[in-house]
Amino acid sequence: MKKKYQVYCIITLLIIFSAGCTSSYKAKPLSFKHPSTYTNTTQVANAIIGSRAFVDKQEAQEAFGFDVKSAGMLPVQIVADNQGQKGLYIVANQTFLHDKDGNLWPVLTDKFAYERVTKYTQTKKIFKEGAYAGVMTATAGALIGAAIGIVAGENVISSAGKGAAIGAAAGGTVGGLKGYDSAYYARREVMEDFESKSLKNRSLSPNSLSYGFIFFPGEAQSAQLLRLQLKEEGSDRTFTIQLKFE
Repeated sequence: MKKKYQVYCIITLLIIFSAGCTSSYKAKPLSFKHPSTYTNTTQVANAIIGSRAFVDKQEAQEAFGFDVKSAGMLPVQIVADNQGQKGLYIVANQTFLHDKDGNLWPVLTDKFAYERVTKYTQTKKIFKEGAYAGVMTATAGALIGAAIGIVAGENVISSAGKGAAIGAAAGGTVGGLKGYDSAYYARREVMEDFESKSLKNRSLSPNSLSYGFIFFPGEAQSAQLLRLQLKEEGSDRTFTIQLKFE
């Protein structure tokens, strides 16, 4: 009975470690409202546009499924009901976020966004599997060792310890490779979600309701207004509007 109890304890530890290895990041669909309901609703070129800045850290985290502010990005949501016959493109290099201190912040480039996501996934471990891979291998080894001890009639704790030691040694290679894969997939999944939500390189299509985000540097501590420049598809016409935030 004592041996069985010890094995149950080891199994419990294995389950606890397994729970810690699950992904802590999940891409989330984001809801939005019609642009006419925003307090900064503006009409330009037959399009109704509204915007919201996710300055609050907790709100941004709940919306994106991870701490996007700590990752170095401030998301600004844009919703547009383009009732015209031509698409509108965002002119990124002429679009700026004004903070309450009078500073202007440019749109975060894809390169900087990728670097920040990469750094965040490595330091904050969005995917925890890599961090626990070595421990998991050691724990699994302990479980196998204990089972062998019972079958062979040996000391369970001693057998579990030997199994853990072998498992830890294996974890140095297997766990390391698994950790590398986890970090890679963490970055890729976050970046794919980031790109799918980004409006910077997409058109506000004609006769369509479009929505998405423009990402600014997370160093901006506030958001007073968005200076948004749009270019009409198939022409040289540009429109610059200012969307004020509450």
